[in-house]
Amino acid sequence: MNDEEEDEMKTTAAVVRETGGAFALEELELDEPRADEVQVRMVASGVCHTDAIVRDQWYPTPLPAVLGHEGSGIVERVGAGVTSVKPGDRVVLGFNSCGSCAQCMSGHPAYCANFYAADFTGRRLGDGTAAFTDANGDPVSSHFFGQSSFSALSNVAERCVVTVPDDVPLELLGPLGCGLQTGAGAVLNVLKPGPGSSFVLFGTGAVGLSGLMAAAASGATTIIAVDVVDSRLELARTLGATHTVNSRTDDPVAAVKEITGGGANFALDTTGVPAVYRQMVDSLGLLGHGALVGAAKLGTEAKVDIGTSLLSGASISFVIEGDSVQRLFIPKLLALYQAGKFPFDKLIKTYRPDQINEAFHDSETGVTLKPVLVY
Repeated sequence: MNDEEEDEMKTTAAVVRETGGAFALEELELDEPRADEVQVRMVASGVCHTDAIVRDQWYPTPLPAVLGHEGSGIVERVGAGVTSVKPGDRVVLGFNSCGSCAQCMSGHPAYCANFYAADFTGRRLGDGTAAFTDANGDPVSSHFFGQSSFSALSNVAERCVVTVPDDVPLELLGPLGCGLQTGAGAVLNVLKPGPGSSFVLFGTGAVGLSGLMAAAASGATTIIAVDVVDSRLELARTLGATHTVNSRTDDPVAAVKEITGGGANFALDTTGVPAVYRQMVDSLGLLGHGALVGAAKLGTEAKVDIGTSLLSGASISFVIEGDSVQRLFIPKLLALYQAGKFPFDKLIKTYRPDQINEAFHDSETGVTLKPVLVY
């Protein structure tokens, strides 16, 4: 490869150019990986709600952009300063963080002081450049969650990269980098239900069901799933739910209190809907602990009865990315998967990259729990 070829290479990526617009496959130029970056050839990428809300500009990552933040693939090249992986390694890609702030240093990189700059600005955290340029020579936002995995080839921050063994299906693993570790991590890292405890889940999408499977793996014995879609509630039962409640026809708070004899020990809201958040809070028992992981538009408010909540002693946590140290937590989820205790593959349906808009539609309408693009 000569110097000119090393400076530029082409890749095919799904680009969104306007608020709420469709993704279109485009040929882009990809620049050189920086010293702290890993060039990854994607095998697959999950489609996540966060991609949709950035497409719709709830969070203003500059457009045009290459999104995608649940990638898995093979390392092609490494920057001069990279020591954790080598070409040929099989990797799952997670979120980015600075590695040097108090939160990163204390084992909570999901609350990195530079999280927004590292994951949402469409530019490298270090030098502010974009890795992609289009046919006109204009920059296209890159480094979404440090990775922009809706590209066949991408330059990824080293801190995003988690190596995985050869005996796991790489094309299915991308969602472990965000959606699945968000739900499972909220349960295993934050709520920490113990054997014999009660747990209620509000929202049986992929994030919620990963939390439900984690609760079952932790030893919780009363596991309640709440949703408005009967087919999802039926799936929840196969994944560990002992009870289900359709909140379209039944009062979920009353149902939870009846099932648990006063209120749940632990609860998880994956919807971000104010009325559902209130139901989660009200469903907790004395000294209960609830967690919210569902994203809402900035400025969204929810009402709670602070008088009743004070008397209950309940606590609420707001959880990003499962409060995970992903190089430790993703291997734990894989171990649970291999032991048959975290069968996340049951949530996945695969799509071709040229079906990306269909994948988003199917996710938003509930046809598919977790779409995954396979390159």
